[in-house]
Amino acid sequence: MQLSVIILNYNVRYFLEQCVLSVQNALEGIDAEIIVVDNASSDDSCQMIKEKFSNVTLIENKDNLGFPKGNNIGVAKAKGENICILNPDTVVAEDTFSKILDFVNRLRQAQSDKRQSKVELVETDFGIIGCKLIDGSGKFLPECKRGVPTPWVAFTKIFGLYKLFPNSSWFNQYYAMHLNENQSGEVDILVGAFMVMKRDLYLEVGGFDENCFMYSDDIDLSYLVKKAGYSNYYFADTTVIHYKGESTVRDGLYMKRFREAMQFFYKKHFKKSWFFDVVMQLGSFAFSLLKVFQSKTIKVKKPEHYILVSEEYNDEILTKISNKLKVNINKKGKEIPLDLRVEFIIDLKSISFKKAIELMENNMNKAYTFKFLSVNHDFLIGSNNSNERGEVILL
Repeated sequence: MQLSVIILNYNVRYFLEQCVLSVQNALEGIDAEIIVVDNASSDDSCQMIKEKFSNVTLIENKDNLGFPKGNNIGVAKAKGENICILNPDTVVAEDTFSKILDFVNRLRQAQSDKRQSKVELVETDFGIIGCKLIDGSGKFLPECKRGVPTPWVAFTKIFGLYKLFPNSSWFNQYYAMHLNENQSGEVDILVGAFMVMKRDLYLEVGGFDENCFMYSDDIDLSYLVKKAGYSNYYFADTTVIHYKGESTVRDGLYMKRFREAMQFFYKKHFKKSWFFDVVMQLGSFAFSLLKVFQSKTIKVKKPEHYILVSEEYNDEILTKISNKLKVNINKKGKEIPLDLRVEFIIDLKSISFKKAIELMENNMNKAYTFKFLSVNHDFLIGSNNSNERGEVILL
């Protein structure tokens, strides 16, 4: 088997449904499997998987075991030569996995050719591959490619120095700014929302460290792979939506776990001094507080104009959406002033996930928002900002 896609879920039933459908479409023609690990969700996530995706392997944990342990359980059941760790609040394009696997094969071939030609400076084997991520508004998420957060690199991030000196290698390492968002290349750290790697390598380095409940686990795994002599890669030729934070309420518990995760990584990998410890504790506290503050202060502005993007005109569903939102919705193609706040409602029954993602990227604008109309036309789903939880509207 070429690939096992492992999705760890916790209380995001509708995001999970959309994610699994997109993955299922993207795996057509590929020898692959989908494994959903549920961490004791209290919604009907598991029932939905059983009813709508009978070919998916479902593992139902009795407790919320955290991100590392939940994924380790999924990997233990996987049969694929390669695995993909995927968040449930993601959407992949129909050609995402075929492109990723082609990239994997090209990397393997290039490394094999170098070995056969006995080149002295042979590149290390590939480790983890990540891809371009955007949020629910189409905005690029810079955390999908990062450098090792050494004490200095973390300092430049916490105090925003990378913004002041984006072209300086001294200050721009946190977001691996030696590559722009559309350049593929080697990076140190990738995000756990989308990670592809050999299953054997995952097991070789011990997988996600279960001593960390969540948040720094992807940094730790990427760093372990790098320390083991492998190269991690950012692949920019496919784009995945990551709504972000759908399983997480940004409250006091979030702040506690975030601070603990940052301390876990530094205690595990770096020598400490009392000065460094104080700086990192203050920095992680300030950073987590900022995230909570951002999520509390977001002002939701109602769109002034709605556009239905669909290849099929369905008066019944159009009326249903209009009544639910209490607005008038125009079909695609009607001209509107560019300064109006516009929400695009993308009909996934007639628009592919790839086209939907392209539409988001090509129309990314502070005044534009997006919602996906499910294939069965029974719910709308979307997120206007990576610092807020997304919205599901049942129809």
